[in-house]
Amino acid sequence: MGGRTFVWVFAQMHLFLAAFVLAVPLFVLIIELLGVLTKDPRYDVMAHEFMKISMAAYSFTALTGGALAIALFLFYPVVMGYLMQVFRGQTLIYAALFVMESLFLYIYYYSWGVLRYGNRKWVHLSIGLVLNAVGLTLMFVANAWATFMMSPSGVDPSTGAVIGTVWEATRNPLWNPLNLHRFLANIAYGGAIVGAYAAYRFLSAKNAAERAHYDWMGYTSNFIAVCGFLPLPFAGYWLMAEIYAYSQQMGITAMGGILAWLFIIQAVLIGTIILAANYYLWCGLGRTRKGATYAPYVKYIAVVIVGGFLVWVTPHTLILTPQEIRLLGGTNHGFLGPLGIMPAKNMAVNLMLVATFLSFQLFNRSSREPTVSWARTGNLLIVALYVVGVLNIVGAGIYGYITPTVYKVGASVPQVATTISIIIFALIIDGFMSRGAKRSKVHWGRMSTRSQYALFVLPIAFTWLMGLMGYIRSSVRTHWHVYTIMKDTSPEAYIPTIGQAGNVITMITLIFMGVIVFVFWLSQMGEIKQAKPGGKISK
Repeated sequence: MGGRTFVWVFAQMHLFLAAFVLAVPLFVLIIELLGVLTKDPRYDVMAHEFMKISMAAYSFTALTGGALAIALFLFYPVVMGYLMQVFRGQTLIYAALFVMESLFLYIYYYSWGVLRYGNRKWVHLSIGLVLNAVGLTLMFVANAWATFMMSPSGVDPSTGAVIGTVWEATRNPLWNPLNLHRFLANIAYGGAIVGAYAAYRFLSAKNAAERAHYDWMGYTSNFIAVCGFLPLPFAGYWLMAEIYAYSQQMGITAMGGILAWLFIIQAVLIGTIILAANYYLWCGLGRTRKGATYAPYVKYIAVVIVGGFLVWVTPHTLILTPQEIRLLGGTNHGFLGPLGIMPAKNMAVNLMLVATFLSFQLFNRSSREPTVSWARTGNLLIVALYVVGVLNIVGAGIYGYITPTVYKVGASVPQVATTISIIIFALIIDGFMSRGAKRSKVHWGRMSTRSQYALFVLPIAFTWLMGLMGYIRSSVRTHWHVYTIMKDTSPEAYIPTIGQAGNVITMITLIFMGVIVFVFWLSQMGEIKQAKPGGKISK
């Protein structure tokens, strides 16, 4: 294992753990606030348990971060020296932010019981707000270093000499797109991991009360993961558009060159995530009495998701033997070839996201019966919203085929706007219709065992996907440490093959999953109390 692979493993492990420990406090703060506003103590208990998992993982984050720093300075001293020259005192700010995050994280967690009641709770929430502000700033600073290596700013383009300020180097063309992309990805990833913890505890629960608690926690985690995931493809489109705008060569390397087939693997993983999240939501219809009335619609949603998934994984150009090329008449399939270009894939992914939101909306409706006088009109408005939206998405996709190439990317903008509009307006209409609605009991814990395995699928697929996209993001620089500024002249100055990358990413994923299982076990060990001599061990 060479120096690059060594750095690769520790960089990816640190990124996985950092994404998790930065994301959990974000939605924990919201859950804790919901507990204060609704006066429901269950939210507070769940938020505290989520933080307990994050605390167990924080030490591993610091360890992998330290190992990564040592590896970078050991194997790439010239590159690190140049980056420190460009960003100067920002490295000290990063160190100070890390100390502050550690301080506020420990204060936030260990003061939970002391500041649980009365006006003290608002003090605790304020500590959580500061913690999240520091954590996000820490992420933004690290993103500046990564994006500078792809789109250097504030330096001379021919010599690499520093001619601008640290802020110019920080606010490079790819900084904001990556900030948004990682922010959303971290939320989805954190939700997926705590969802796996909830499934783990659900399967090992000893009584109905425990199963109900961890089923509710699993549903909340899946909801968080879906909320972070739904806008994520759009943030990815923005990032790729900015990469193309900065350097067409980088964009072509990613989407039309040696890395193009990796986006087919990406489609498989994202399709797996969407199917797993929807399957869990469909199983959840069994928690309510009215859920059975919505069950017949599941098969139609499944057709849309599976159909969109098949379109998304269809390549434009096939990898064929010479004999197959002669039989086919070329590398493009006559009927399936058109499904391999972006208009079809944009149409597919937007329909899959709309169908996923519909699955969530069906479960939400299964426990509520609107009583407002305009309930029928509201339902018709929502149906019309879906119908018109789907027609617009399909129409924009067809337009993408007949418009000149320069306008094909622009054709995806109304599709994105339509998907977001469906979600926002459906939520608004549903929110007004839910005022004074009759609520039927949700039987938490009434879930099949197999439904919990869908929650295990999510973090595994997310982890592999994040490793894959990290490999793509780094590889678009090809043989440059800092794109067009500092060349990589080492023997490892090549893009790793897909097979090699697959092996490394899989190894990293397995190691990370082992760490996460250990974290789950460690956090559960804290609940076990030893009785007096001669007694039994109890929780």
